[in-house]
Amino acid sequence: MYNKMWHQTQEALNSLLDKESQKVIEPQRNQVFIFQTLATFYIKYVQIFRNLENVYDQIVHPQKRILIRKILDGVMGRILELKNEMVELELTEFHYFDDILQDLKLAPQQLDIPIPKYFLKEKLGVIKEREKILAQILADSGLQVPDMKRPVKGVSLEEAVRFIQVAERARQGRLRAMFMKQIFLREYRARHTRELGDKIADVGAAALRIQKVWRGFHQCRKTKRHREKEMVFLGMSPPPMFNDVSATILQAEKVTGLRNEVQMKHEKDYREALVTIKGDLKLIEGPDIKENLQDQIRRWFIECRNLTGTFPDYPDVEEGGSAVIFSNKTPQQVIDDIIANQEDEEKNKRKKKEKKAKKEKDKGKEKKTKEKNKQEEDQGWKMSPSVFLHMMEEGNTVYKDIWKNKDESGNFHQDYDPEMIREENRKELESEIRAQVDELMRQELKNLKLAVNREKELPARTRKQKGGKNEQKGKKGKKEKKGKEKDLTADRSIESLYKELVEERLLIQPLKVNLSDYIGEYSYLGTTLRQVAIEPMPSLLDVRQLIALYGILPLGSATVHEKAPFVKSLLLAGPSGVGKKMLVHAICTETGANLFNLSSANIAGKYPGKSGLQMMLHMVLKVARQLQPSVVWIGDTEKTFYKKVPSAERMMEPKRLKKQLPKILKLLKPNDRILIVGTTHRPFDAELQSFCRVYQKIILVPRPDYASRLVLWRQLIQHNGGVITDALNVSCLAKVTDGFTQGHIVEVIKGVLTDRRVRQQIQKPLVALEFVAALSSMSPVYLEEEDSFKDWYAKTPMGKKRNLALTGGNTGKKRDKGKKKEKKGEREKKKK
Repeated sequence: MYNKMWHQTQEALNSLLDKESQKVIEPQRNQVFIFQTLATFYIKYVQIFRNLENVYDQIVHPQKRILIRKILDGVMGRILELKNEMVELELTEFHYFDDILQDLKLAPQQLDIPIPKYFLKEKLGVIKEREKILAQILADSGLQVPDMKRPVKGVSLEEAVRFIQVAERARQGRLRAMFMKQIFLREYRARHTRELGDKIADVGAAALRIQKVWRGFHQCRKTKRHREKEMVFLGMSPPPMFNDVSATILQAEKVTGLRNEVQMKHEKDYREALVTIKGDLKLIEGPDIKENLQDQIRRWFIECRNLTGTFPDYPDVEEGGSAVIFSNKTPQQVIDDIIANQEDEEKNKRKKKEKKAKKEKDKGKEKKTKEKNKQEEDQGWKMSPSVFLHMMEEGNTVYKDIWKNKDESGNFHQDYDPEMIREENRKELESEIRAQVDELMRQELKNLKLAVNREKELPARTRKQKGGKNEQKGKKGKKEKKGKEKDLTADRSIESLYKELVEERLLIQPLKVNLSDYIGEYSYLGTTLRQVAIEPMPSLLDVRQLIALYGILPLGSATVHEKAPFVKSLLLAGPSGVGKKMLVHAICTETGANLFNLSSANIAGKYPGKSGLQMMLHMVLKVARQLQPSVVWIGDTEKTFYKKVPSAERMMEPKRLKKQLPKILKLLKPNDRILIVGTTHRPFDAELQSFCRVYQKIILVPRPDYASRLVLWRQLIQHNGGVITDALNVSCLAKVTDGFTQGHIVEVIKGVLTDRRVRQQIQKPLVALEFVAALSSMSPVYLEEEDSFKDWYAKTPMGKKRNLALTGGNTGKKRDKGKKKEKKGEREKKKK
């Protein structure tokens, strides 16, 4: 099944790569067409990514998994490149593909970015070990995270007796009331029978009444059943047993677990086979390879001596040794190359004289070429070169050459292929033996030169000595430069630094929250609103997608992080309660990253002074690099960039990190899987220029819209043990809670659905009024606050570019340039 899925996915990838190679060449001017092209590629790559992730997780053949992993990383990187292209084109982080999805006949849910399971699976042991160490340090230092359950208060004996008395008296009162009710009913029935005792009972009327009641009851039940079936058919109600886990799903989960076990076994066998097969090859084929290489190189010595009259210079180790000379070439081809090189050197000497005369003419031509380049830029847009296309094409060619038509009828258990291992190991073994042979043949060549041509050995020696001195100088220079970057904790181990950061609460334990727990719904009107020149507020799932693209995928894969567009820092801005901290914890959970808390409230009073601050940041970065991936979280980050520090917070020194953060960002390299994430609910209190200089990507996290609220109410009620019946109008709740955040909804549901209320649901179903009563004491996020976030975002660099593009940005830019020139001219006149 998964082999078939892989073959189908590879076919789709192959056709997509062919289309991309055609589109890269064609320049375009129409912005709508360009976006449609990029969006179509993006959506198709997401579908391929979803399939490949599933295949990689379930396929058990170890050699296939190596190739799939390479292609999977390439597809991930290409998705990030296309996203970056769309952002630069449309000047916004949020994109809507409603019309394209409709053309491709895809549901919006198929655009969801999956989190590859190998991010955690491949380092599960390391993560568990780290969690144990962290828990041990917290327990030893008395900083254990307190249990979320309410503490039980002790009561005195008198209070306990009074509680028991109250409960007993209430029980007796209820029993007394029940007895009195029974006595009253008994007396009422006796009185009623005495009054009707003289009348003769009409049997026919009684039977008619019974029939009437029964038929009415039966018809009501039948109508209700028909209505339920109709609602299920229309998709407005879930089918019966919808929430129950089916036997098929349980069986599928069991099979998945077994596949994982087989995967691990095959991987272990493959690694052992790599060692054993290489050892066998070394014993059997090693001496023959060594002898053949020595004969080949000796023949090259003799042929060069016969042709040129001197022995050749042997290539250095840095150049590649003899592999450079004999790479896919016969000895005869090598000799032809030597003769051709000598002829080329003579021609180059003649051409040098001609080039000097042409230099003056070339200066005039350079100006013309620059003008041509400008004209080419005006002609249209071209897709920027991709780093990952080459990786995917390589993987695709390997698939075509080896796996596409491979007969695997004899490999039912999908174990490793020993012949492929031999071919790979032969190349490695040859390169190892070649390095040994090169050392021997260099010495042999030296001896030949000394014996045959002693006169020419002296200048060769002097050249080598000069080169050696220069190299040594270069190495010394590099060492001196490296020495300038001082390691303030060179005498300390990573374990001791890790322990200190945990004890100072700078390294905290992330909560176990998955990105899928951030519940929301898609924005189905995004494209329509943009066509009418209305900028829609992003939906919660749009935010979730950006977190996956900018945060999780680069941190999870080292290959993607090194080569994809480099995102060093993220800012999550939105009202309180929309789930910003939850998203930070989700990034750590999905990637197995360490979480460092550098919020101004958390670092207040710790490591005082300038030297203390440098030490703290050095320790954080050193541990973060060593135990990457890592997330550095700065909560309430607007305090770090305050326009004016409030008098109540001056003692905390909230602006300690303001000057240091840009320096930290400069130190981060593509190899460092470290992400700085800031969260803020009042971004308008910060200095905008320095704020935007630190945070590379700014993501607005909005309050939930109606569709998201509806999904939130349904899923959270069921998650907390509630049962949704016809008595509970969830749509009404979603409508009433307009302006309330996810935090408000979670708090209300937890307050209403106590253990006692959950048990009472059979007799007393949930009603919307119960939740509305709890909401009445909370203050929502008003429209004015949401507008203030929009206005603030419009002042950011990305927001300004977007507004200029919508209002005809080119004219605005030209006017600004003209104004600047006029101002400069006025200043110069005043100075004169």
